[in-house]
Amino acid sequence: MTEAARHELMGGKIQVYRRPNSPHWQCSATVAGKQRRTTTREDSLARAKDVATDWYLGLMGKLRGGQLKEGKTFAEAADRFITEFEVLTRGQRSPIYVQGHKNRLNNHLVPFFGKMVLSEITPGVVQDYRIHRMTKGLSRISQHKLQAYKSNGRKGDLEPAAPPARSTLHQEIVCLRQVLKTAQRHRWLDYLPDLSAPYGASGKISHRAWFSPEEYKLLRDATRDRARSPKRERWRGASEDLHDYVLFMVNTGLRPDEARRLEYRDVKAVTDKATGDRILEIEVRGKRGVGYCKSMPGAVLPFKRQQERHAGKPTDRVFASYQRELFNTILDELGLKHDREGQSRTAYSLRHTYICMRLMEGADIYQIAKNCRTSVEMIEKYYASHIKDRLDAAAINVRRGKPKVSSLPTAPAASARRRRVPQAADRPA
Repeated sequence: MTEAARHELMGGKIQVYRRPNSPHWQCSATVAGKQRRTTTREDSLARAKDVATDWYLGLMGKLRGGQLKEGKTFAEAADRFITEFEVLTRGQRSPIYVQGHKNRLNNHLVPFFGKMVLSEITPGVVQDYRIHRMTKGLSRISQHKLQAYKSNGRKGDLEPAAPPARSTLHQEIVCLRQVLKTAQRHRWLDYLPDLSAPYGASGKISHRAWFSPEEYKLLRDATRDRARSPKRERWRGASEDLHDYVLFMVNTGLRPDEARRLEYRDVKAVTDKATGDRILEIEVRGKRGVGYCKSMPGAVLPFKRQQERHAGKPTDRVFASYQRELFNTILDELGLKHDREGQSRTAYSLRHTYICMRLMEGADIYQIAKNCRTSVEMIEKYYASHIKDRLDAAAINVRRGKPKVSSLPTAPAASARRRRVPQAADRPA
């Protein structure tokens, strides 16, 4: 850029210049220690100078009125958070968990907070975000669908997007808090704003959808019958895999994603020294990293059948695919797709069934938590609260015994006898 294409105003505080191949004049100025630029949208230099002067004076007025905030934006802090989080948690958090934070930032948080300076994010602004998500917060995919419907003239057929679930919004606020904590560590933010949700009481705690022992027996028998007599012969392999999958999951308590990652080299059949039973020792890879699990004896035979049926090599997946459609079909046939609260039963319900059955059998809750790679608090919150076998009737139905009626005279009667009034014969002459 040549000197002839650059002009200064107000003693060098404003620069007016024109970029190559652009007919419009641009202007720049340093306000509050930050370089700012904008376009005048003017071809004439004289009019461009007037626009640049008005723009600069407007910035100075905002600065004096406290409307011009300085500092890092939320988008910059979000980029820094993702960079740190992905590197520092490598090997401790699964890529799926990290990707979940990226999706929340890209789809919801950055579009709303991105251009805000961090100091502008107050409790009131966070509350505005909650209202936005509950009323207008369509995801990026929903926006794409909306554009597609509009372009095809089918806007009337588009149903309004449902508001996010309470847990979904909670996860977004957790992600927001992590970004703000990152900004605070780098001294971009003086203090964390209050992110708690006002007005609301603590959320209702409902138990996870699971299969009671009677319901599980129906499911087990149905999958076994389907494996023995499939409706079509070409579905026999899929039916046998589903039956072994159900047995394996209910006897190990693995999460569905952990079962998908499971390879034959991660599983070893051993004889348990404490019980003498034949069980599986499983090296689990999931959202908590690498953990270990000891199965119930009922998991050994399904695993062996699966390995023989597919001639599994050490690096092959034990359950290469999950027969979701067949599983849902059988649940619909049995009327077990939903529990009495209306919650849908999925493959995750098999893990919940394992935990509940172990509690009903009197297993130690701490050992269950370790074996399932979760916390005692989570089990107490979502499982133990509705298991009747966890209640000790002997400790609950304690009755205080009635006090025995004493045969001794009461204290007032005894004291009255001690204070007997002297009779005439007792009086001195």
